[in-house]
Amino acid sequence: MASVSLLSTKGLSRHFGGLKAVDNVDFTMREGEIRALIGPNGAGKTTFVSLLAGRIAPSAGSIEFLGKDITNLPAHKRVRDGIAYTFQITSIYPTLTVFDNVALSAQSALRRHPRSNQSDIAEKVHEALGRVGLEDRKGEKAGTMAYGHQRLLEVAMGLALEPKLLILDEPTQGLSDSEIESFCRLVKEIATSATVLLIEHNMPVVMQLADTITVLNHGQILAEGSPSDIRANAAVQAAYLGTG
Repeated sequence: MASVSLLSTKGLSRHFGGLKAVDNVDFTMREGEIRALIGPNGAGKTTFVSLLAGRIAPSAGSIEFLGKDITNLPAHKRVRDGIAYTFQITSIYPTLTVFDNVALSAQSALRRHPRSNQSDIAEKVHEALGRVGLEDRKGEKAGTMAYGHQRLLEVAMGLALEPKLLILDEPTQGLSDSEIESFCRLVKEIATSATVLLIEHNMPVVMQLADTITVLNHGQILAEGSPSDIRANAAVQAAYLGTG
């Protein structure tokens, strides 16, 4: 069965004064894939995913998600439709427990199910924490955990939203080698139930996880293809991989 287009953009642009942070981008993701978005610092990656998530408005162009035009939809409605975005800078509630952080996301997701109750929230929290390996830390204050564990908590918060598309922005930043290994296993497991868009500088992680890689440079798509295609692409080597 052919995979379905989950998300697409046409002519998507965001300009800040004279700076074209995202410039006329046509982009398509299929349901069920792991897509990596790479490129040098300042290439427009975080601006691009912020446009997808509704955190900033485009200067031009359109965004479609599951066949619906979401270009002007506010961020909270995109979350409700199934787009979850974990940020480059950890955005947890530091004074709340790990459990309560995830419960806030679970509660938001369960609003879509009118007959849900507190035990449904608890079940969803335990499931999300179990998937990221933080079940045994559920009573800890989120702000007291190591940075790497805070990143995993943020992923759990994203999972509790029941996303169709999970956007992960630099998720391995601050993780140890063993934590990165666990994280890669986690992403493969997440991809069995959601589509994943990954912004990542760690190239071994990108090459291991991605079905397709999109390379941004100066706000435009420089190249797109399989990990082997991207590794062999001379323009990508010159602009980003540093082996040209």
